[in-house]
Amino acid sequence: MPQTPDTISTLRDVLTRCRTLAVVGLSPQWHRPSYFAAKYMQAHGYRIVPVNPLVAREGGSILGERAYATLREADAAVRAEGGRIDMVDCFRKSEDIPPLADEAVAIGARCLWLQLGVFNDAAAERAEAAGLQVIQNRCVKIEHARLFGGLGWAGVNTRVISAKRPTVLPY
Repeated sequence: MPQTPDTISTLRDVLTRCRTLAVVGLSPQWHRPSYFAAKYMQAHGYRIVPVNPLVAREGGSILGERAYATLREADAAVRAEGGRIDMVDCFRKSEDIPPLADEAVAIGARCLWLQLGVFNDAAAERAEAAGLQVIQNRCVKIEHARLFGGLGWAGVNTRVISAKRPTVLPY
């Protein structure tokens, strides 16, 4: 069983410390969830490093960033610029996660983030044993919006945030 606590403070800490995100499985199609999540994070000051072998093979880019075929290739390019990949954000099937977890460990990432519906306890345990924080079954965009006030960006009308109990409920 993975050990990273699934708490608000853990999520807030991860999203504060991890500023360069390698998004594995990032689609170039604007209507895909991976594209929308990455675009949101990029708009909020995070660096996005696309990992998509099909786009990389053609020498393409996604969201204005060059795409790479593998996580190791992306890491080498980011390190050549003097940076590092902090988070590996996986938009892949659960069964595809073990080799990605091993690569995340090998490149020295701080966090392995598995998107909604993606679980792999064995891979999570290996990554945690190597010192990574592992978040499973959560969307990085949703959690950022929830914890840092970005819900309005997605069209959610939050009206006023207050600790006072409303006298009239809006429904």
